[in-house]
Amino acid sequence: MSDVEATATPEGLRPPAIVLVETQMGENIGAAARAMANFGLRDLRLIKPRDGWPNDKARAAASRGDAIIDEVRLFDTVEDAIADLELVFATTARAHDLAKEVESPAVAAQSLMVAARAGVASGILFGREKWGLTSDEVGLADRIVTIPVDPVFASLNIAQAVIILAYEWRRQVVGDPAWTPFVEKERSPQASKADLLALFDHLEGSLDAVEFFRPLSKRPVMVRNLRQIFQKARLSEQEVRTLRGVIAALERRPTRLDQARAELERKESLSDKGN
Repeated sequence: MSDVEATATPEGLRPPAIVLVETQMGENIGAAARAMANFGLRDLRLIKPRDGWPNDKARAAASRGDAIIDEVRLFDTVEDAIADLELVFATTARAHDLAKEVESPAVAAQSLMVAARAGVASGILFGREKWGLTSDEVGLADRIVTIPVDPVFASLNIAQAVIILAYEWRRQVVGDPAWTPFVEKERSPQASKADLLALFDHLEGSLDAVEFFRPLSKRPVMVRNLRQIFQKARLSEQEVRTLRGVIAALERRPTRLDQARAELERKESLSDKGN
């Protein structure tokens, strides 16, 4: 099994539904669908979208999230949209004077994963662009999830809020905070000390030729500093070869191409003389 397959949503695990309440702009719905697709969420529910449904702007903004747009379900009320759910979070940036547990996105995602593993259907409510959810709508939820934004500017776009919660859900699916879908390309072996010393000799000899080390009394210190720069870089064998090629080019040494051209010209000259 590949790493990507290993971190797909496990079979039988039901991710939370995303419920958007009276979203005004189709573009926001589409962007939310795209965010859901990025992080393995599929169930998108809409309550009275202002511009109606279906919506071409939503589909365009969803990019490759067409499968989610195709399966959108419409509802007239929050009660209808969450009727089949057992655990519901309401997103809000302000307190609603309600005695409900308040969780951060990361903790809420943990709660949703615990519920999903237990076979509990869950969902997350997102309010209107202008004023979010009403207190009555928040009252229908089991818990509140709030995003720790800067209080100086606490307003979030709907799709931005969705992607934060979707990302935290995805982190729970992956399970390993250090996991990435690909790793650093394998480097060539690290250069040996002999290779480094040969590089130093080449570089320092080239710099001597152009009288770089001035005054000469400071040459030992300057050499040590230069060598320290390359030591810190932990150069690979290929990188050392590249640097030596750069130095040779600066010295205007004949390259292999120059040598090949010279040999070709020599052969042509001999051929002309023979004729």
